[in-house]
Amino acid sequence: MKIHIKNGRVIDPAMGIDRIADVYVARGRIVAVDQAPQGFETNGSVDATGCIVCPGLVDLAVRLREPGYEYRATLESEMAAAAASGVTSLACPPDTDPPLDEPGLVEMLKHRARNPKFAHVYPVGALTLKLAGQRLTEMAELAEAGCIAFGQANTAIVDTQVLARAMQYAATFGFPVWLQAQDPFLAKHGVAHDGEVATRLGLAGIPVAAETIALATILQLARETGAQVHLTRISSAAGLEMIAAARRSGIFATCDVAIHHLHLCDHDIGNFSPHARLDPPLRSQSDREALRHGLADGTINALCSDHTPVDDDAKQMPFGEAEPGATGIELLLPLTLKWAVEMKLPLPQALARITCDPARILGIEAGSLAVGMPADICVFDPHASFRVTRESLKSQGKNTPFLGMELQGKVRCTLIDGHLAHDGSWA
Repeated sequence: MKIHIKNGRVIDPAMGIDRIADVYVARGRIVAVDQAPQGFETNGSVDATGCIVCPGLVDLAVRLREPGYEYRATLESEMAAAAASGVTSLACPPDTDPPLDEPGLVEMLKHRARNPKFAHVYPVGALTLKLAGQRLTEMAELAEAGCIAFGQANTAIVDTQVLARAMQYAATFGFPVWLQAQDPFLAKHGVAHDGEVATRLGLAGIPVAAETIALATILQLARETGAQVHLTRISSAAGLEMIAAARRSGIFATCDVAIHHLHLCDHDIGNFSPHARLDPPLRSQSDREALRHGLADGTINALCSDHTPVDDDAKQMPFGEAEPGATGIELLLPLTLKWAVEMKLPLPQALARITCDPARILGIEAGSLAVGMPADICVFDPHASFRVTRESLKSQGKNTPFLGMELQGKVRCTLIDGHLAHDGSWA
């Protein structure tokens, strides 16, 4: 199908493009920007007047809840949410049921996701069998089945010898290792940031040291093994300083931050709101400010939604008993725009953190509108406002601390491989 996207402000951070231009799509690829190719005859057009045309968003943490947790969300519901959010490529953690530790499970997920209107799915395989932290998975076979990296989701490997062997094996084959830095013993029974708010509310705390001690181990093993490490969902200023120092010393390590941690802190727990029960926990105001500036200056490489649909029965509980996690994919773009406005950042710089930068971490062909690239495109109105309600969310998970908030930035149209995945401004 040949598509003409016209009159939009085209922003491609990867190519340094920011101007009013037209984009032309044919055979699932971008064939031209500005001028139509010779003999181009469109089958359909998108009038993007007043809108931004950018590469499809790339999200590094989206739990699709399949297999095993279909009562919380289905592939269909979360892919509809992704398309409505402008997300065209996503990585899913391995903490499904059963975990993604066998090639057959990965192949099944990839097969289920083969739909022209579904975002491209990049599974993160389990680093250890059953995520138990004891025996390594067959990483080479999982990579052949479609895994782009290996990790433990939110489950730590307690035995550092096992972690060292896993990182050494991954380094041998060039497989990226994705790890969340949280010491399970220091975090044990904790439900909130160990600070004044948790003390006042009588909640068990998780100290920043839980992150920094785990980080010290991971970074030292990265130095020893040469593994390519990606640190997921950094939550503290101290942790960020450690990563920056490690890079200066020659350790290769990238990191991301969840969108919730850019806008919220432990004070937003409020009256024990279970929607603010997250993993890692919302930390102090000073930590939040450090994360906001770290993402702006590039110390943090990418921004993700950490999309975690939770059913109402597991969420509508006392704070300490509620399951951690929040729905985030549909708020990734508007909350990124909100952060950019508050930080007074140029729009291309902000969009890079959810397009080309995460695509680079994944090592995939995405995040750019360059001629020849897949036609994964997001068209959004940066000024259109909407209120976050349970009814407005397409995700089956309705759990978000941003319920009731008025945000700006609505996706009008999403193309995935040149197919219209989300309908808007279609003529």
